Amino acid sequence: MLLELSIQNFAIIDEVNISFTKGFNVLTGETGAGKSIIIDAVGLLLGGRANRSYIGTSGDKTIIEGLFHIDEDNDISDVLEGFGIDKEPDSIILITREIFSSGRSTSRINGRTVTLNMLKELTKKLVDIHGQHEHQSLLSPENHIKLIDSLGGKKIGILKENVKNKYNEILALKNKLKKYNSDDKEKERKIDLLKFQLDEIDVANLKREEEEILFNEYNILSNSENIIETLTKVNETLNSNDYNYSSIIDQLINLGSQLRDISKHDKKLERYVEDFDAIIFTIQDLTRELRSYEENIDYNPERLNELQNRLNTINDLKRKYGNTIDEILDYRNKIYNEYQFIVNSEEEIRIINNEIEKIEKELSKICEELTLERKGISKNIEKSITKELSELNMKDVKFEVQFKKYDYYTQDGIDNVEFLISTNIGEPLKPLSKIVSGGEMSRIMLAFKNILADVDNISCLIFDEIDTGISGRTAQVLSEKISKISKTHQILCITHLPQIAAMGDSHFLINKIVKDNRTITKVKKLDYSKRVDELSRLLGGVDLTDTTRNHAKEMLEMSKQIR
Repeated sequence: MLLELSIQNFAIIDEVNISFTKGFNVLTGETGAGKSIIIDAVGLLLGGRANRSYIGTSGDKTIIEGLFHIDEDNDISDVLEGFGIDKEPDSIILITREIFSSGRSTSRINGRTVTLNMLKELTKKLVDIHGQHEHQSLLSPENHIKLIDSLGGKKIGILKENVKNKYNEILALKNKLKKYNSDDKEKERKIDLLKFQLDEIDVANLKREEEEILFNEYNILSNSENIIETLTKVNETLNSNDYNYSSIIDQLINLGSQLRDISKHDKKLERYVEDFDAIIFTIQDLTRELRSYEENIDYNPERLNELQNRLNTINDLKRKYGNTIDEILDYRNKIYNEYQFIVNSEEEIRIINNEIEKIEKELSKICEELTLERKGISKNIEKSITKELSELNMKDVKFEVQFKKYDYYTQDGIDNVEFLISTNIGEPLKPLSKIVSGGEMSRIMLAFKNILADVDNISCLIFDEIDTGISGRTAQVLSEKISKISKTHQILCITHLPQIAAMGDSHFLINKIVKDNRTITKVKKLDYSKRVDELSRLLGGVDLTDTTRNHAKEMLEMSKQIR
């Protein structure tokens, strides 16, 4: 329910604040007073397209705010929770829309900035606007099945959920099937390529850590001559067996002996003698280890050749399949799975097709049950719409729900539903979109709203001059229909008809005034006396007579009795 609407600097509206009530809110005024501008502002608040031309002359931006109250059992709370927006404890929602002269616009829900799509997702559950040019949802055949289903209650809901689940299962299987379907020649070519790659990698019998080990061994063997030559020179220098040559160890032993001799003269030198001896022992151990290492080097040209070939094989595979052995082996596992997938595809295709066939039989059975349920609901809709339209002075109308079947499944079943109508005797049934009369279309839309009132979760309905082309007794019945809907919905209705205006629970007058050489729109809630004046104007034009005033009072009294 829309509690308050605030509009600032919007077109010729300088500033307007309207506090709406429950039930039937009527808005009237002279042609051009700005009634449609208010509806445009509401449309913008609900997520309509922003335009700089909306901005008035008293600032560089337009601000529109709407304060809504939601019922506790309304699914709007789920939308807010999905957006991460806290719901106010008093179930109030404040929506703000600002349009700037730069063309930029911002939207807020309870002070939280949101995207336009988020705003629309919420507001489509808050307000429904119906105008003389806004019957597209009713004219569109794809919405007709939704209207039928909305009257189906829990049973339709369960059947549709089952259809949707089976449909999604089939869709998933068909998507999986696409992976297997390919040209036979292309499939054979792919198999040959994968088989060649697998054989090439498998024949190499790669080990994950072998490359580093091979490279180290290859490096040693390929440089063994230089290593042996260097080690021989080092060993001979450190500890030569040539009696004619004094090695480093020999020289150190001699120096140590001299140091030991002089330590007799100074006990402090004994510590250095011990250190010197330790150095000699360390060098002797190092010499023995280097000699052992040298003796174990086996220069083997054949082994060197083997290592070279193995490393070449690994490098060749790296060039084709990965930068490391790990990557090559990972690639091998990947193409092995792909190879198995293709080789076994025929069997998998057979299994999937059998599963699709099985689920389609189950889906077909559910769809038949859904169709029967929809046809039963449609018969009631046909009777109800015909009755409603007859009361709205369309006595010769014929209304029919046409059922056809798609040759494919959808998540709503296989029913192709369209509403057909004949408004005059002798005319064939035709789609709603073929109706030319705006008055007829308004009455049809209202008839639908009347029978959907109990299941429609949208609490606020706005009727923008849906009385176009209607007058007399039909106008009175139309007003009573709207009043009936207002028992379960909040209604905001812009009208030119006194019959409709008189039925309102609250009446707002929209008029233009000139202030400081500017034309601005004002909105005022009317008391009983002012309502009489406005109804008199609607009845008799500019000149208000006692007769029209008495008639206006009579209409208000009769409306109270009807309500």
